[in-house]
Amino acid sequence: MTNIEKLQSKISNFCDCAIITSDVNRRYFTDMKSSAGTVLIFPNNAYLIIDFRYIEKARKKVKACEVIEQQRLFHQINSLLKKHGAKTIAIESDYLTVSGLIDFKANLKGKIKADKELSRLITSLRTVKSNDEIVKIEKAQRIAESAFDDILKFIKVGRTEREIALRLDSLMLEHGAEAMSFDTIVLSGKNTSMPHGEPSDKRVEFGDFVLMDFGAVYDGYHSDMTRTVCVGEPTDKQRNIYDIVLTAQRESIKRAKAGISGSQLDSVARDIITNEGYGDCFGHSLGHGVGLEIHEYPNASPNSDCELLKNSVLTIEPGIYIEGEFGVRIEDFVVLKEDGCINLTKAPKELIIL
Repeated sequence: MTNIEKLQSKISNFCDCAIITSDVNRRYFTDMKSSAGTVLIFPNNAYLIIDFRYIEKARKKVKACEVIEQQRLFHQINSLLKKHGAKTIAIESDYLTVSGLIDFKANLKGKIKADKELSRLITSLRTVKSNDEIVKIEKAQRIAESAFDDILKFIKVGRTEREIALRLDSLMLEHGAEAMSFDTIVLSGKNTSMPHGEPSDKRVEFGDFVLMDFGAVYDGYHSDMTRTVCVGEPTDKQRNIYDIVLTAQRESIKRAKAGISGSQLDSVARDIITNEGYGDCFGHSLGHGVGLEIHEYPNASPNSDCELLKNSVLTIEPGIYIEGEFGVRIEDFVVLKEDGCINLTKAPKELIIL
């Protein structure tokens, strides 16, 4: 069943036509990357209206719906609504701007529904990954891991955080990445205490932790991983903190499975870190979904009461950050199953000393 067919099987419960305008969901339903285009999905038909810049590409690539070259968009939409007798039109509210809603209401003939129902439905579809999606995510991860293997040969005393980040980005592209999953984070020394700090001109010093949070995109799908390595011999405190985070991460992966809540999984790592006296130094959630976007539903956080679903992809990334000293984060991501999970991350996570 295609992604469009999955939506078609459910939309008649609340609308006659669903209109998709966001880049990410347009790609999800058409399997084509573009910066423009409007998807109309009826219970038994689907259309992509797209402009001249993409029309040739769309006609060759898009198989799940009929492709129409955009001329007068609202006139074309109204013609299709009339053809299919559609009276109620649902629009994905999570991505719709106020001005966009005004335009739709002013130009379309029908009742416009811009509530959360369509967006919730699309989120639920995207949360549960197909085998094909998992293959793409795993391919993205293999690309990132190949770059990680190479960057270890580049990191040394005197390199700047910015130099390492740029080289890591270049390596992912060389290994086949379509793009970076997000702005690559490379931090060293005291800067590692900032979970999402930005690479600077700080140079790596002997004894520094170097924290790298990065990912590759392959055919639209993202990977996400974090590794913390040490340049030179670590102190006893660095080793101890690293071991606590590693234990919390491994135990969380052991407990990760479909059917538990996000908060239950988060508490596995949080309890371990808290019992070691560093609870106040773990201020972010344990993990988040990954797919066509780097942050997707669901979340594993102290306040997440959502049930984790089979075949959803989730990061497991506990950390300890001691202000003014250093920080450690270790991140894998997993596919949740009924009796456990499959770890898509193969890179070593025992402390690497360069």
